[in-house]
Amino acid sequence: MCRSRRRSGVTAGRQGVEEAGSEGERDVRKDEIAAGLAEVDERIARACHAVGRDRGEVTLIAVTKTRPAEDVRILCELGVRDVGENRDQEAAAKAHELADLPLTWHFVGQLQTNKVRSVVAYADVIHSVDRLRLLEAISKEAVRQGRKVGCLLQVALDDDPARGGARAGELLELADEVALTEGVWLGGVMAVAPLGEDPAAAFARLRDLALLVQEQHPRATMISAGMSEDLNEAVAYGATHVRIGTALLGRRKPFVR
Repeated sequence: MCRSRRRSGVTAGRQGVEEAGSEGERDVRKDEIAAGLAEVDERIARACHAVGRDRGEVTLIAVTKTRPAEDVRILCELGVRDVGENRDQEAAAKAHELADLPLTWHFVGQLQTNKVRSVVAYADVIHSVDRLRLLEAISKEAVRQGRKVGCLLQVALDDDPARGGARAGELLELADEVALTEGVWLGGVMAVAPLGEDPAAAFARLRDLALLVQEQHPRATMISAGMSEDLNEAVAYGATHVRIGTALLGRRKPFVR
């Protein structure tokens, strides 16, 4: 009996040490994320101030690709409500695990039609709608699931749709289709600055295209543009949503489910 009790006590002691260590690690990680969030928020505020915009006009989307669900939970504790993912397998698992949190999920990666059913189940906004076939698949699935999903039109700013995005000349027709389609709503536009090009020039083109869309669809006011490296230029040219990962959470790590 004494030996059994001793073993039980040792096990309980080890468990207590492990729990304390885990809590300590979480506190350290929370401090890291809080520092990153404060720095990013300050960068956005400075970028807004430089062009006479109000900080409240720009929403931070925390891109949590390859980060564990616990990082997302910490972000939520720190006040972040918009989370972005670009891989369905990872995003679906996180959204399921964190279903208790008041989060808006943004799918910001390229989307194939065979992943639409899964993505529509959790995504509130899809940033990569660039073709009619994809729109039709999203609509069909959203109606089936009884959901209303926001759609941003991804624009190929280098006019090369092979990298994802609709050509500028296709944008207005696609916007009209979204506006007439069941199960979705037209949010606005999204783009990534082409490699090797001045992001300011790229985002200036995106702003002009966004204004063209808004002339026909005044409620489509979202402009999703800018990441860790080019958020200043994106804000200068009207971005309403910036997608920030590395500057917020540090270098990416392999995703472990």
